[in-house]
This record gives sequence, structure tokens and C-alpha cells, in this order.
Amino acid sequence: MSFAKEFKEFAIKGNVIDLAVGVIIGAAFGKIVSSVVEDMIMPLVGTLVGGVNFAGLVLTVGAATVKYGKFLQTCFDFLIIAWAIFLVVKLINRVKRDQLAAPAAPPPPPRQEVLLEEIRDLLKSRAS
Repeated sequence: MSFAKEFKEFAIKGNVIDLAVGVIIGAAFGKIVSSVVEDMIMPLVGTLVGGVNFAGLVLTVGAATVKYGKFLQTCFDFLIIAWAIFLVVKLINRVKRDQLAAPAAPPPPPRQEVLLEEIRDLLKSRAS
């Protein structure tokens, strides 16, 4: 099998396409959550802690500037994004669990078993 043909089979498989869609949706979701964190939540947190702007917190040591406020902002972003993803995964798992808990109809008996039951019933009716 040629390299190009093998790659074509790999790229067209549903798993690769599903992964690509997941990455794109994940990136868009990340932008939404980042906007919520940066534009809505962090201003409120900053107000609650006395109007501190985390991004503006810096420490100057000689010629070096340590932007620890930006690091704190990134940590808060991560925690809020992780929490949001946790809630989404928890919701999905609950829906899956509810679907699995629903009783499924029993599968039909195998053809061989049905035939044996018919033979049994015929033998019973002849014996009577």
C-alpha cells in the first residue's frame, strides 16, 4: 500500500474528523470561557479584593520585571476553565448514566432456541 493511499484512509476515517471538530469547538469554547473570565469574573474579583488589577502587579528586581500578576491571572483563568469543563463533563456523564439506567428490551432468543421450543410444543400436543 502506498504512503499516500494509507494517509488518505487514515485522514478520512471518522475518528480523525471527529477529533478535528472537537479541537475546533474546544478552541472556540476556550475563547468564550476566557472572555467570561477576563471581562466578567476578574473585574468582580478585583473589586472584591479592593480594586486590585492582577495584570498590573509586577515586581522589579534590578533590570528584570517579574509579571506575577499576569501569572496569577492565568492561574485564575485555568481554574475557572477547568471548573467549567468539569461541570460540562459531569452533565454529559449524568445524561449517559441516565440513558444506561433505562431498561433495555431483552434481545430475542436465538433461532435455534425458538425451533427447539416449537418442537417441544409439538411433542407436548401429540402426547396429549
